[in-house]
Amino acid sequence: MTSGNGTLDLTFTADQQFQPLAAQLRPNTLAEYVGQEHILAPGMPLTQAIEQGKCQSVIFWGPPGTGKTTLAEIIASHADAEIARVSAVTSGIKEIRAEIENAKQRIIHQQKRTVLFVDEVHRFNKSQQDAFLPHIEDGTIIFIGATTENPAFELNQAILSRARVFTLKKLTTQNLENVLIRAINHIAETQQINVKLQGKSKAQLIAIADGDARRLLNLVETCITFADKDSNATSATKEKNQEVVLTEQRIAEVAGSKVALYDKNGDAFYDLISAFHKSVRGSDPDAALYWYARILAGGGDALYVARRLLAIASEDIGNADPRAMQLAINAWDTFQRVGPSEGERAIAQATVYMALAPKSNAVYVAFKQAKVLAAQTSHLDVPFHLKNATSQITKNLGHGQEYRYAHDEVNAFAAGECYFPEELAQTYLYHPTERGLEKQLKEKQNYLAQLNRQSDEQRYK
Repeated sequence: MTSGNGTLDLTFTADQQFQPLAAQLRPNTLAEYVGQEHILAPGMPLTQAIEQGKCQSVIFWGPPGTGKTTLAEIIASHADAEIARVSAVTSGIKEIRAEIENAKQRIIHQQKRTVLFVDEVHRFNKSQQDAFLPHIEDGTIIFIGATTENPAFELNQAILSRARVFTLKKLTTQNLENVLIRAINHIAETQQINVKLQGKSKAQLIAIADGDARRLLNLVETCITFADKDSNATSATKEKNQEVVLTEQRIAEVAGSKVALYDKNGDAFYDLISAFHKSVRGSDPDAALYWYARILAGGGDALYVARRLLAIASEDIGNADPRAMQLAINAWDTFQRVGPSEGERAIAQATVYMALAPKSNAVYVAFKQAKVLAAQTSHLDVPFHLKNATSQITKNLGHGQEYRYAHDEVNAFAAGECYFPEELAQTYLYHPTERGLEKQLKEKQNYLAQLNRQSDEQRYK
């Protein structure tokens, strides 16, 4: 509902009683807005742009219930603009074109701009996202996109170049406490219900909300609805404020099991996997098991973790403990043979082993350097002594001549032999660490290098 001066009118009306509590308490001004102080503190660029009614196209990226829609409405209010809403879940090109046409007509007949708020914008495909571009550029709309996914991965570069991205964070405990106080006062005023929080129920509500104001308000409203039904209050008793006590037991009954934050294709997935990988790399088996359990609690695939362990065995453990790779394969195989119940535990076993295994990324680093070097020197020919004489012609050309067969040498090592192109002689890529088995490999490498040096000294005497 919009007043004559373009601001949103959120005063309580008879119709509003049918709105969810979260809608009733949606802030109308920046002063009422809770959270996101990192971008909305006094004097911040976004704050100034909103207050001056000069906000340009933006993208709000953040978890649910952090105020993306509310900010869009506040921006529209300050810009004296009409707000039009499009959801990528239910809308397509047809709806986009209709809203663009409405925006054009609004400019012609009302001399009024339109804030086009696109919820879940990451769900639009490339052609749908492109449909906004010319209208953002010519000023037909102020484009505001809301997304829970990383815009860098989900949105076209063309959109990103025309709209500034602001990251919204989960609301803090203090933010949610402020929302809760406001909700209790609002309920007392509009519904004549005094809400009392017993014991640790306030902390419980805030913990379950997990940074999401909408979840908090919906939970409070549901708890009160059930409590109201239980009270069997008559219209006569409702003339005076009722008292509803929210206990920890009641909240737990209403909230049910908390759904873990997890999306197999979203940022939450990659964040959990990243935390798991870094915990194993950091040799913390307890944290690694925790993040593994979090992935499973969210419905994640244990075999994805098994695949990641196989990558860890190569990338982070390497030759410091070659057994790690085989253990990862065994855990994967166990899961496929016996199923999740026992297989998940096998993957947990491999997780603990790899977390405590000696670490080395020497092979990982060496291989990366080898690929770079190969790309830079791909013009260099294979030395003649390393080429294979596949025919009399290639033999006459000198292929394979002067090649020293290692098994015919002392200790099966051709001391002084060079296996690089001549231009890359004395190139060293693999530098073993002093950890685990790699310490022995380093000793062997140093011993062979000494034999090479002795061979060179004898050759040039």
